Amino acid sequence: MTEFVPTILEFFYILIGLLSIMTSVRAFRDKTNKARIGTGLFWFILGVIFAAGNFMPYIISGILLCIIGGLTLFKQVKIGKIAEITEKEGEESAKRIGSWVFFPSVLLAACAVGISYTPLGGQVGIGIASIVALLVAMVITRAKPKTMLDDTDRMFQSVGTTGILPQLLAALGVIFNASGVGNVISSAISGFVPEGNRLAGVVAYCLGMVIFTMVMGNGFAAFTVITAGIGVPFVMAQGGDPVVAGTLAMTAGFCGTLLTPMAANFNALPAALLEMKDTNGVIKTQAPMAFIMIIVHIALMYFLAF
Repeated sequence: MTEFVPTILEFFYILIGLLSIMTSVRAFRDKTNKARIGTGLFWFILGVIFAAGNFMPYIISGILLCIIGGLTLFKQVKIGKIAEITEKEGEESAKRIGSWVFFPSVLLAACAVGISYTPLGGQVGIGIASIVALLVAMVITRAKPKTMLDDTDRMFQSVGTTGILPQLLAALGVIFNASGVGNVISSAISGFVPEGNRLAGVVAYCLGMVIFTMVMGNGFAAFTVITAGIGVPFVMAQGGDPVVAGTLAMTAGFCGTLLTPMAANFNALPAALLEMKDTNGVIKTQAPMAFIMIIVHIALMYFLAF
């Protein structure tokens, strides 16, 4: 079954690419958007990268990324005309559906976890679970395919350019590690962490993940660098279980995600969508829980990894 995993993943990437191209077509046709050419180009190029990235030379992908980066830099990507729902329609739907609105999300998580224990793995699990949850949501809400496409377009445009940050930052983490940033961090930390002190190693690993995630805005980007620079020499080399330590380090990094405006799609975007006066309001609300969870992660890693 595992031999089909790359093909299935490629299908999901192509599907995402086609949806992005759909948004680009709508953007090109939107005469109310003064930046419709730049917006349409952004979503079209992003769709091509997702759908055909494995079928074209890396240098072409790099050039296309630079182009969409330039479009973003010069603010040529803007939200255009999207499908809207009236307050009355929203209230009527909320009364009719009730708490069942949460069922697709719970189903998505349950399906993804269940499939992750099969040879297909977690990545395929998320893709399959997303499609299952979408179909169930359409049944519950009695939505038509057009409504699904309209809402997909609305989500794409509302998230905007921040939607590609996770992929870019994860790739940046790999580049940092390949360029030796992990070794530099390891050398710097060795002067502060006493040799053989497991608690100090755990604290350095967790805090390193939190701080670097805050700088990078993404736990995936931080994980590769901090694990190579701190996790391996100061935790795993001292007998720490790599599976337990690595898992807790990743979720410790997510605590940093709660504390940084660099995590735009988690913190800045909600503030913008909710039209909050305080752009850091989301971060301020999350901060107390984030600090508590950092301490919890340190304790769990120290007692469970060794």
